[in-house]
Formats: sequence, C-alpha cells, structure tokens
Amino acid sequence: MKYFRLIWSSLWRKKLRTLFTMASIMAAFVLYGVLSAVQVAFSMGIDLAGADRLVLIHKVSMIQPLPIAYLGRIEAVPGVSAVAHSSWFGGYYQDPSNFFAQFPVDPESYLEMFPEFVLDEAAKEAWIANRTGAIVGSTTAEQFGFKVGDRIPITGSPWEKKDGSNTWEFDIDGIYTGADKGTDTTQFLFHYDYFDEARRYGEGQVGWYTIRIDDPDRAAEIAADIDSRFANSPAETKTTTEKAFAQAFANQVGNIPAIVRSIVGAVFAILLLVAGNSMAQSVRERVSELAVMKTLGFSDGKVLGLILGESLLIAGLGGFLGLGLSWLVVGGVASAVSKFLPIFYLAPKALITGLGLVLVLGIVAGLLPALQAKRLSIVDALRRG
Repeated sequence: MKYFRLIWSSLWRKKLRTLFTMASIMAAFVLYGVLSAVQVAFSMGIDLAGADRLVLIHKVSMIQPLPIAYLGRIEAVPGVSAVAHSSWFGGYYQDPSNFFAQFPVDPESYLEMFPEFVLDEAAKEAWIANRTGAIVGSTTAEQFGFKVGDRIPITGSPWEKKDGSNTWEFDIDGIYTGADKGTDTTQFLFHYDYFDEARRYGEGQVGWYTIRIDDPDRAAEIAADIDSRFANSPAETKTTTEKAFAQAFANQVGNIPAIVRSIVGAVFAILLLVAGNSMAQSVRERVSELAVMKTLGFSDGKVLGLILGESLLIAGLGGFLGLGLSWLVVGGVASAVSKFLPIFYLAPKALITGLGLVLVLGIVAGLLPALQAKRLSIVDALRRG
C-alpha cells in the first residue's frame, strides 16, 4: 500500500483510455457471470448429485419401464443401503403451458433418498397418511399459487385412469424447500400406490430406480453387480452414478459447459489483447518518467511491481464491478426465467473462479510491459524520452 497513490495517479493519466479499458473488462465479467448462471441452469443440479447414489434405468432407453419386482432384488445386492423408485407422469395444471415435473414415488423411501428435499415433519406425516396427497417444490408452489390444503387437478398425462378420465386430483399436503440453493424445487410428488392402482395400463412398473450405496469408491463394482443380476432378462438394466446420469441427461440439450467455456475463452483472449495493449501503450508514454524514477533510486524490481500493480488495479476495478453487476443481473433475471430455468443463479464456485480470472488477467496483461519497464536502461530511456 506504500505506493498506492503513485499507482492510482499513473492509472488516470489517460482517463478516457482507462475508462474504456475498465468498461471492456467489466462487460466481459458480466457476460462471464450470466453464462455461468446459464451453465448452472442447464446442468440441473449435476454438482449437487450425491456421490453415494446410483441411477438404474432400462438398458434400451430411459423411457422403457422396469418391473417394481426389481426393488427387492436390488436391495439384496451387497453394498446397497437404500432404494427408491420414480416414474414420469407428464401432465399439466389447467393449461398445457402450465407444465412442471410430476413423479409418483414412495414417500418414505424417496424423502430418505433425497435429504436435500426439506419438508417439515407434520407435512411429511400428512403426506404419508393421505393416499391422494402430494407435496410440491417451493418454486412451483410460488409460481402457481399452490397452498397446503389445495386440491390440484393434473390433466393431459399419458397415463389414463381406469374410469377413462385423464384428470388426476391431488391434495397438497406440504411444500418442500431445498437444503442447497441448487436443489430442484420444481417437482410435484405423489403416491405411487395410488397411481399404480388407478392407472389403466402399466401396473407394476416404474420408470427408474435411485440407489444409495455404502461406499462411493465401489460405485462401478456395485453397478456392474446390479446389472449382471438382470442380464438376459426381458428388462435388462444400465446403472450409472447419479452425476453421470444427470450429465448425460443435460447433454441431450447440448454440451453447455463446453459452449460456455468456448465463449468465455474467446472473450477473455480478446480482452487480454485490449488490456495488454493499454498497459504497453501506457509504459511507452512514460519511458522518461520511469528513467527518472530509476535515477531517484527505484530498483528494477520496484518498477516492475508498480507496473504490475497498475495492471492488477485496473483489472480488479473492472472485474469486481463486472462480477457485482452480473450478480445483480442474474438475480433480477432469475424470477423472469424461473418457469423455463428453475435453477438459475450465480454459484459461489463461479464467483471464486471469476476472482481468479481477475488476478490472472491483471498479471498476464501487465507482465510484458512490466518486464520491458524493468529492463529499461536509464540512459537509453532518457534519450528516447
């Protein structure tokens, strides 16, 4: 901090150039923050996937059903500590545009499997006791105004009831929240037993199984053991880690992380040229001043440090402002896009990475000009000045 005033005054010698450089850095970090939020949105909780959870689906396709009878056989596999099943329902509320994810599940095993779904004990007991009961995530409840005690009709599901109706009604027994910010709070969960007895076809079948294992390090071994037990059966299985399953599901949209990295990489490469050129030009304009500073006793190392400090300061001001603005933008946009991208936020990991990029940008952009200033000969610099 001893030379901060000197660095600060040098930074504003050319105010317009400094402002434009800072604006470029700020815009780049705003873009970085928004794209990071988009990546989180399309990852759909991949980073929160449990290391001790596996997902078992039909070997042919996820849309192919599996027998409920597999439940006991999976529980008997050594290393398996818990099993829960889910199925896709696919209806809508009042209007086809009012779509959200609905799953028939076994309440107790499902909540045990996913402790990140936070539901108070009274609501949990009410849901378990109510055959036509359901719980809904806080995001969906807020979007449609659902309250505990409401009776909600879900229409349009491909699962027709035995009476020929295509409308299913459920009582809202609770609204769950997420233990972590990235938890999916859009789901609508109801009793599998009620669904299985009331549907016209497909009885005794489920969509997929989620499996908790004792030792995450044995995930591949346990997955292979499970699949071997259903080999050559009418419904062969494919078991993967929950994270791999979530990543494969997200990749159906496209390799969003790779796209984001490509865009951010291109933007920062251009930004590095802009910032580096600004710093190089600043040093060229101050050759005689740097020579005088060396004459007055400033060592080569101090001169290098002053130029690097200037580069870090301009990168820090632009980067911090950009990250702060991106946080505000993402927060403001999140509610507007919640219907399409329910998980949309700037993750702490992205902010930390952004701060690291600020540091790297400041060092790399200022390193070459700083080395040039360090190597300046006093005599040559005064002659050039």
